[in-house]
Amino acid sequence: MAKMLDGLTVLDFTWALSGPFCTMTLCDLGARVIKVETPESGDGFRRVGPFVNGNSAYFSSVNRGKDSISLNLKHPKAVEIVQRLALKVDVVAENFRSGVMERLGLGYRALSELNPRLVYLSVSGFGQTGPYKDRPAFDVVIQGLSGVMSINGAEGGEPTRVGTSVGDIVPGLYGVIGILSALHQRERTGHGCYVDIGMMDGVVAIVENAIMRYWATGEVPGPIGSRHPAITPFSSFPTADGFVVIALANNAVQWERFCNLLGMPELNGDPRFADGQARNQHVHQLTGIINDRMRARPTAHWLEELRKADIPSAKVNTVADLFVDPQVKARNMLIEIDQPGIGRQIMPGTPVKASGFDDAITRHAPGVGENTDAVLSGLLGMSEPEVDELRLAGAI
Repeated sequence: MAKMLDGLTVLDFTWALSGPFCTMTLCDLGARVIKVETPESGDGFRRVGPFVNGNSAYFSSVNRGKDSISLNLKHPKAVEIVQRLALKVDVVAENFRSGVMERLGLGYRALSELNPRLVYLSVSGFGQTGPYKDRPAFDVVIQGLSGVMSINGAEGGEPTRVGTSVGDIVPGLYGVIGILSALHQRERTGHGCYVDIGMMDGVVAIVENAIMRYWATGEVPGPIGSRHPAITPFSSFPTADGFVVIALANNAVQWERFCNLLGMPELNGDPRFADGQARNQHVHQLTGIINDRMRARPTAHWLEELRKADIPSAKVNTVADLFVDPQVKARNMLIEIDQPGIGRQIMPGTPVKASGFDDAITRHAPGVGENTDAVLSGLLGMSEPEVDELRLAGAI
């Protein structure tokens, strides 16, 4: 089936989450991704749960569709294989600590001398420059340093990690953007380039509103729960059987409709809530009033009233609710993969929908080295005895 990145080949040295999420996204869009793993043990995230039948569902959820070759990068023959593969691929991606690939002789400078058209992506905790560049990093480290944890959580509460791994996933997506941009400029110039993504950089970039507020006011933002720092009501509210989110912005007509559907038209004339700025200044008083009123009726009642008033709103879904949500189903955002060793596995699909291209994803995540023979024979023209010799030598 047609994919936008058909014909693109990526040599993938990534592990854990940020790098694999990046290359999985490229794979979903049609690129052939050849994942390089350590013989036998493979990517360390194969040993991170949850497990089904002893197999990591976490690993397979971010490595679907890829080929896997096993290479012992400490062996000179394995390094030679990478050098030969670099002549055949469009992109090399890695997310080791700064300097690791250079010490192996497989950094951008070495491989681009062999293939000047090569696009080379490095995702690391702090990028290749700066005083932190040699530090190790995982998601929670990045969430802490970037300021994200300081503005997340219950109002007045302690710093809280965002429930999804934004410290990994956001830099992974910036990696996709960097690779595609580099490929575009290669079409103009004939030359690839080096793309340096720091996980901390990626997450600092999405702290946007809090950074602007601090710059503008000098006040240090803190956690405020689900509400917006500058718009009210713009938050989650309790109902008789759940929670509803309401996003009213600063629209006077919507505010009047909202007061009426609450059965409290007098709020529209209350000077404390006269406009967006006033409502924001009295957010706690207004929130208490709304909470008391909305707790009296179930979620379905409020959603219907809010829909009729054309006010942006939604039920607060649990993860379980996503499995039956009609919008998720209509957009093919939960897909089913037949994963060897696991069986039927449900995972998120691709959010990229483009006219003329199919968004179906059917290929499972590979076993360690599952495609070694096919890649070496197909891309490098190696014979079966040559591959066997490499295996006996401990290179693959």
